[in-house]
Amino acid sequence: MSYHRFVVLGDSCAEGLDDPYPGRHQYRGWADFVAARLAEEEPRFRYANLAVRGRRLDQIVPEQVPAATRLEPDLIALFGGGNDVMSRGWDARTVARRVDAAIRACTEISPTVVTFTLSDISNRMPLGARMRPRIVALNEAIREAAVSYGAQLVDLWPDQAVTDSRYFGADRLHLSTHGHHRLAAYVLGLLGVDHDPGWLAPLPGTPSHAGWRADLNWVMREVLPVAVSRTRNRLVGRQPGDGFFAKRPDLLPMAQEMTLDEAWAPGNA
Repeated sequence: MSYHRFVVLGDSCAEGLDDPYPGRHQYRGWADFVAARLAEEEPRFRYANLAVRGRRLDQIVPEQVPAATRLEPDLIALFGGGNDVMSRGWDARTVARRVDAAIRACTEISPTVVTFTLSDISNRMPLGARMRPRIVALNEAIREAAVSYGAQLVDLWPDQAVTDSRYFGADRLHLSTHGHHRLAAYVLGLLGVDHDPGWLAPLPGTPSHAGWRADLNWVMREVLPVAVSRTRNRLVGRQPGDGFFAKRPDLLPMAQEMTLDEAWAPGNA
């Protein structure tokens, strides 16, 4: 099956952090890799990415779903929930309702919907085990809603690549180029589309293991600035994601963004 109108919804993980385009002030990521491959199959293919970093599911639905509806997609990918997990006042039932509403809304406007569980962060982040129960609850809600509404699911929870830091950026949360290639391969495989087998091949060599000094540097460099920024924004009434916009709000040919050769170039592997 070929797709003509691919629309992506979600947060920073759908936008493409932490995989910057070489020489550009823009992120690339798994969705662009998937779009480049689908464009090879269909000359009339168009792609839009409505994702906005920092957004929760209860923001994604009212802000992004109406825009997606106007684009009349035949393929939607929804990657969200991470910001719900990290929000103050976490409540599993509330987030489960948000998950249900988001996946239901996507399946109402597109015949094919792909959604994702989150991976386990407890092995690569100090104190990540404290977030594990929230991620487990979120993932269960995503699996249940996917079954209820007929969405296709990329289940990242059992992926053993989460133990290899090379699949993640400096913040240990967002995917690196390697990680985005891997995720793109999962999506394409789910859709029955051929892809570069190297994207799923184990990385050569042995991953390095962070010691306490590296963990301390990570906390000072990545965690504290984010915590300070979120506290400051909360005091002035700003929501995560305010001031950011979708990187690709219109359906455009993939040639406008990235050719398949650029996506698969050896230097980007």
